[in-house]
Amino acid sequence: MELPIDFTLIIAIGFAAQLIDGALGMAYGVSASALLLACGFPPAVSSATVHAAECFTTGASAASHHAFGNIDRELFRRLVLPGMAGAAAGAYLLGSIDGEALKPWIAAYLLLMGLLILYRVWRRVRAPKPVRHLSALGFGGALLDAIGGGGWGPIVSGTLLARGQEFRFTVGTVNAVEFFVTATATTVFLLTLGSDYLKVVAGLAIGGVLAAPIGAWAVRRLDAQLMLGLVGTLVVALSLGTLYQLA
Repeated sequence: MELPIDFTLIIAIGFAAQLIDGALGMAYGVSASALLLACGFPPAVSSATVHAAECFTTGASAASHHAFGNIDRELFRRLVLPGMAGAAAGAYLLGSIDGEALKPWIAAYLLLMGLLILYRVWRRVRAPKPVRHLSALGFGGALLDAIGGGGWGPIVSGTLLARGQEFRFTVGTVNAVEFFVTATATTVFLLTLGSDYLKVVAGLAIGGVLAAPIGAWAVRRLDAQLMLGLVGTLVVALSLGTLYQLA
């Protein structure tokens, strides 16, 4: 496959997407796919390579968040196995369930979560509410991510943040669990990729690995209230964009 853009630009795309994801806890797939499509890649190539590259970028992100002490071990333990199970189930069911049909419902749910996050920022609500059914959240978030081609961060991080959980540990832990979710869902896919597609995967992975420590550092240093507002705005914007496209 002849690349429509320079290999260094693919690295830059991976770097930018992972920087956003590492700092805000979501939107790697959305950002990278949108940038690749804008540069002339076909939709199928964009989707396939982004998901494969996430195996590398989420691993680097998980290691970086661990190094910076951003991971809540109890939250990690309660999300990781249900997340892996959901990813495996989603990958298995992908051939028989129309992921496109789920998009309006996922977008509506995320819109509500985004508005709740912005409400908490506006009212400066600090007391967290208990988050029940974490196993169901992890399983459902990973299932929808595998079927719909994305959404683990917005669904899981968005729900936890909307319930008032601490920004730093929510982002760090959800990013760490995402590595296991992504690896579970894409292992078979990676084994069947052709060498041409691997050129794009390599570029995205290199850029993402370079950006991962910066995103993990930003979670510790930047104002949590400001970052929470950015997350809420991002979730609302992405959800409205999806609903508009489906209207």
